[in-house]
Amino acid sequence: MEPTSHRIQGANGLELNLLEWSTGGVPLVLLHGLGNEAHLWDDFIPCVAPHYRVLALDQRGHGDSDWDPEVRYDAESMADDLEAVLDATNIDRLVLVGFSMGGRVAMTFAGRHPERLAGLVIIDIGPEVDARGVLRISGEMSENRAPVFSSIQEYVAMLSMNYPAGQPDALKRMAEFGLRRRDDGLLELKMDPKLRGARPSDEAVQAKEEAFIQQQWDALAKVACATLVVRGAASDILSPETADKMVDEVLQNGKLAIVAQAAHSVMTDNPKGFEEAVCEFVLG
Repeated sequence: MEPTSHRIQGANGLELNLLEWSTGGVPLVLLHGLGNEAHLWDDFIPCVAPHYRVLALDQRGHGDSDWDPEVRYDAESMADDLEAVLDATNIDRLVLVGFSMGGRVAMTFAGRHPERLAGLVIIDIGPEVDARGVLRISGEMSENRAPVFSSIQEYVAMLSMNYPAGQPDALKRMAEFGLRRRDDGLLELKMDPKLRGARPSDEAVQAKEEAFIQQQWDALAKVACATLVVRGAASDILSPETADKMVDEVLQNGKLAIVAQAAHSVMTDNPKGFEEAVCEFVLG
């Protein structure tokens, strides 16, 4: 099943790449995580495409979307992009699915427009992020600000280190769609290098992060639609305590699905388990 690609004007004058697999039914919009792109969802698409109008966005700085020269890669700016995309595609009400970074964008959008959501799926992310995962991702991103590769296989080898539970087919696809060839013949990431590197940790940044965490909790409290929180059983990003709080204390109509044999990247670690959990929810 091959998608149609659209060029959409996002916020701040950036041009974004949007993939669309089917055109009928309620819109279901997919938002990938940091360092991913829209084809992250390829294993999942056949489950939902017969029933929904399915779209997946390359978020700014990723895939075939523009890099932001002003380095505005916060959830608020990406939610602005989502709003622009929905306006351009005449989508008012939708089911929104966000993984990791995309989940933070989804929660931000949900806080702004809870009435527009027919359903919400948040994958392995919460308002508060487990410190273990923050440390791991910071290390992976700062090791090499702009890595280049002589072959796709070389990048697959790197991905296998970062995604130790990732399925070989999923990692190969991530590499194929996540690279572009330079004039010198080498391959580089389709990801703005400014998204990589160590994160600042001064007091002002910490205070801003704490404020953002509270905004995310407040956003979830506004969501009235049915919401699925998906957690990889071995996740080091979404702790059991945060997942339980999201579903039991904050969301009005929340449900938790724990996917076995999966860490943070649930859809690449256990594609079948991920599909079963999410399809049961969105297909009823």
